[in-house]
Amino acid sequence: MIKWTRDALMIGDFSLRYYGMLIALGVLLGVLLAIKREERLGLAKDTTIDLALVGVPAALVGARLYYVIFSWDMYKDNLWKIFSVREGGMAIYGGVLAGVFAGWIFSRVRKTPFLSLADLAAPSLALGQAIGRWGNFVNQEAYGYTVTNPALCHFPISVFIEADGQWHLATFFYESVWCFGIVAFILLMERRGKLRRRGDAFLWYLFLYGAERAVVEGLRTDSLMLGPVRVSQLLAALLAAGSLIALIVRARRKNV
Repeated sequence: MIKWTRDALMIGDFSLRYYGMLIALGVLLGVLLAIKREERLGLAKDTTIDLALVGVPAALVGARLYYVIFSWDMYKDNLWKIFSVREGGMAIYGGVLAGVFAGWIFSRVRKTPFLSLADLAAPSLALGQAIGRWGNFVNQEAYGYTVTNPALCHFPISVFIEADGQWHLATFFYESVWCFGIVAFILLMERRGKLRRRGDAFLWYLFLYGAERAVVEGLRTDSLMLGPVRVSQLLAALLAAGSLIALIVRARRKNV
């Protein structure tokens, strides 16, 4: 069995962690992908770089705040822990919401169609999530229920968690694979000319990711809760339903 540690590099008391490195790699590859697509979407050169300078910091802050808000009991007695992100504690939906808001402000300032920016970001978001989920693997978090059937106690179906010495559903892996699939789907549809309207790529991202997250979130044991409700599962279901309705309405208008 391969045993991972959280630290990729140690220099004295300073440690460079895989979690942060994987998030950085996801951001970098997402930006590079967007740069390759910006001209095809009719956006000015360097739009991606300018948007990233606004959107990436906003997304990181939003991801952390979302997690902190719905895990307040962990931080209320020691507020400095809010700024300690090396142990994990980022929520993807918080990042998406904050990034979208920052993108909307950017579009207003730059007088650039917001939906074009959303389409630009859609596959890059999915790519960043696909890579970033492996940070959960290293940190041994975002896993699912205990697996007791010996035939299923192996990766990629399940993952061994050292904290309790048991195998758990590898929910981080399920989501990573699905997000890679979203990237491939959007790029293929785009290449075939199926995403002609502004906002189509972003709506497909919201639907596909929301549908997956609504299912996989129900398998996890560490969901952020609001009373008895899994917050991200509810939000995912609402966004998936809303985006699906929007896609259907668009398709019908096109055929009228």
